[in-house]
Amino acid sequence: MIRLLKHDLPASLVVFLVAVPLSLGVAMASGAPLAAGLMAAIVGGIVAGALGGSPAVVSGPATGLTLVVADLIQTYGWRATCMITLLAGVLQLVLGVFKAARAALAVSPAVVHGLLAGVGVVIALSQLHVVLGGSPQRSALANLVELPTQIAQKHTHAVVIGVLTIGVLAVWTRLPKRIRVVPAPLPALIVAAVVAAVCGWDVARVDLSGGLGAWAFPVLPQGDWHKIVAAVMLVALLSAVESLLCSVAVDGMHSGRRADLDQELMGQGVANVVAGALGGLPVAGAIVRSTANVATGARSRWSAILHGVWVLLFLCGFAWTIKLIPSAALAALLVFIGVQMVNLGHIRKVHGHGEVPVYLVTMCSVILLGLAEGVLAGLGLAALLALRRLTWVTVRVKQERDGRFHAMISGSLTFLGVPRLTRELRAIPAGAAVDLDLNIDFMDNGAFEAIHSWRLDHERLGGTVDIDELHDEWYAMSASGSRMFPAKTPPRAPDRWWLPWAHRGRRPQRLAVPSQGGTAEVECQLTAGAREFHRRTAPLVRPIFSQLARKQQPSHLFITCADSRVVPSLITASGPGDLFTVRNIGNLVPRKGSSDDSVVAAIEYATQVLSVRTITVCGHSGCGAMAGLLSAGVKAGSLPGLRRWLRHGHHSLARFIEEEWDGDPLDVLCRVNVRQQLDNLLTYTKIREQVEAGKLELAGLYFDIGAARVHMLSSTLSVKI
Repeated sequence: MIRLLKHDLPASLVVFLVAVPLSLGVAMASGAPLAAGLMAAIVGGIVAGALGGSPAVVSGPATGLTLVVADLIQTYGWRATCMITLLAGVLQLVLGVFKAARAALAVSPAVVHGLLAGVGVVIALSQLHVVLGGSPQRSALANLVELPTQIAQKHTHAVVIGVLTIGVLAVWTRLPKRIRVVPAPLPALIVAAVVAAVCGWDVARVDLSGGLGAWAFPVLPQGDWHKIVAAVMLVALLSAVESLLCSVAVDGMHSGRRADLDQELMGQGVANVVAGALGGLPVAGAIVRSTANVATGARSRWSAILHGVWVLLFLCGFAWTIKLIPSAALAALLVFIGVQMVNLGHIRKVHGHGEVPVYLVTMCSVILLGLAEGVLAGLGLAALLALRRLTWVTVRVKQERDGRFHAMISGSLTFLGVPRLTRELRAIPAGAAVDLDLNIDFMDNGAFEAIHSWRLDHERLGGTVDIDELHDEWYAMSASGSRMFPAKTPPRAPDRWWLPWAHRGRRPQRLAVPSQGGTAEVECQLTAGAREFHRRTAPLVRPIFSQLARKQQPSHLFITCADSRVVPSLITASGPGDLFTVRNIGNLVPRKGSSDDSVVAAIEYATQVLSVRTITVCGHSGCGAMAGLLSAGVKAGSLPGLRRWLRHGHHSLARFIEEEWDGDPLDVLCRVNVRQQLDNLLTYTKIREQVEAGKLELAGLYFDIGAARVHMLSSTLSVKI
């Protein structure tokens, strides 16, 4: 109750002030009784608010159906239009029961935005004639043609009222926020009514046509039943789409419970049944009211329900005040609203997705042909553009520095892309060596025949074509006559450079090498990897290597084991030029005075020429060299060079024996060995001096292969990174 009084009650009053003038305006633009607009606001607030699936959406007369309702009234009459609204509500209720709400969201937003913009232009053009003291024509085109004549004619006080109303609407948005709490339409109409009354101008005023007392039961429309069914479906679907899109948009404005779209559709259906039975306009979720509802702090559906109650009380007790409003003021309000329906934010949004043509075609078709025709035109163009995107293929051909041509084909290969495909491929010179990458998720027979014919022709003229399929092997399966995939294959994660060759699904490159019988083909994965590097990675890293070609400036000397499972750049997330790396069996650092100069030379060059700031020794779990030390050289077998090298690890073994340890002996020795090699570094005078002067830092790392975890080692313990 406290939340209701604190948040929902004030919000409902603000929405009520927005709803009354907008409801009157929509009814006036539709050619319906003005009371029908208020009735739709009452039913939308109370019924749709109570039964709908969104706690923040406020429903009212459907702005997007203004032109449809106007056409239905002229064709079938008002009471029959109410029956069409009722039947449309029944259809919405059935769709909601069968969980079809999500399907309504399949309509392109560009079509919806174009529809609303077209409706806004039509409303603005028709009501502008009323502001100028004339009468609106039957079509938007006729209104546009007659507009210059209407402007040139002599006008009455109605024009002043209209201009004054638009002026108040425009200025109100620039006033301080505490004043703008009152919605702009209300003060605009009040100012227009007061000025007309004070000045004593004889202007036409709004006719409420009896309010609630003029109700009559809806009647079945007479005429071609096909057109009647189409009208019911049009009203049902357009109001459903408008409501559901409004629900989705409002969900992004608040942090409360998300909308249940199927429940929202059923709530709108019941509301339209009630609105049609009581003589109201079709009901839909209204974005203007819903935005005002959220902005003023509404927390539950009680705000929408109470707003409907206030409209009902207003219609019952204060309907007489509506008769004080000049018709020109209400028409000016509609002109202002119609112009605002051409939303620049919507245009920018659809432009970012390449859907401006759909927006413009829908808007122009609604203006020139009609609402149903405009929607169909927009949906048709949106479907064609979607089909074009789904079947679009990109072909990029470039010549590498070694003279080879690299062609990349991406997308869905269908017969529609064959002309562009063949044009690009046949531009490659005859006899050239070509690397053809196919990154495709579908290939039909026409596309396969085009590629295969080009390949045969190119090879017949002395060229070579190496085809590499990055996704699924559509070309290979077609060429071998195997069964094709039944449909497009879903995308998969791109290859990662750090994956082992065996995990990438790459066939090794076969090379011809001399043999006793002539030549033989051997597998060379390194060559295949180098070619893959040239095709994909080299273009990306070439600028970096161009800079590194002049001089190397590594910041770390990284001493680690030659074990193939240890990849320094992977476990340290380093790149080209970061690490000056030394790899040997057991990541050993011979002490000063030993006979081995290889590691010493690297240390001297790194510290005195390259001026590295850090020396890191990195060991790893399951090290074979440490296992050899634990076995006293037995596991080294008949490898004299390895046995001699492992003598540099005797100090590590002695330290291991002296320390108290608990756990796997090999794992402990691997860690002890890292710390001992850091001590071995300090046997070199230059290293010790730089460390003591703070110019050089020594660090130990331990890579747990099974856990893929790197530990930082101090002199006595390890720390997880």
